[in-house]
Amino acid sequence: MKVTTLALSDVAVIEPVVFSDGRGYLFESFNRRQFEAALGRPLDFVQDNHSRSARGVLRGLHYQIRKPQAKLVRVAAGEIFDVVLDIRRHSATFGQWVGQILSADNKKQLWVPEGFAHGFLVTSSHAEVQYKTTDYWAPEHERCIAWNDPAIGVEWPLAGGSPVLSDKDRDGRLLAGAETFP
Repeated sequence: MKVTTLALSDVAVIEPVVFSDGRGYLFESFNRRQFEAALGRPLDFVQDNHSRSARGVLRGLHYQIRKPQAKLVRVAAGEIFDVVLDIRRHSATFGQWVGQILSADNKKQLWVPEGFAHGFLVTSSHAEVQYKTTDYWAPEHERCIAWNDPAIGVEWPLAGGSPVLSDKDRDGRLLAGAETFP
């Protein structure tokens, strides 16, 4: 597998080795030994999530305070613009974001460590997103930063109009007033 570190420390794009022939393809979407070696840390995933969303759905920017989750994100169908926001106050990149196209075609995965908020926008007719987490969902610790916070300035590839949002995402807090990591 190929691991590319992005502009935010510890955030990485992972590209698996894909074996293709006339029948189709096969790749390991997760191999604990390889991932731990590549990321330089032990991994203990406890939960797998799978979502399906239509074009224009924006989910995020989500994170859990006190029970932080690292995530390994991939797309099983369709395409998304995936965003990671550094919310570690001690970090030199606090408040900065990176975006990456993840799709079923490119088979890229995104490693989102603890201390980061995560969100995505569906850019295809629909997308199925799968992600592993290192801690369980804890709704009492879940937080949301506004997807359109002007102080952050995420450049979402919106094709005209507004994204489709949940109430939680519509009510996201500005980073300046959000609970963040030390």
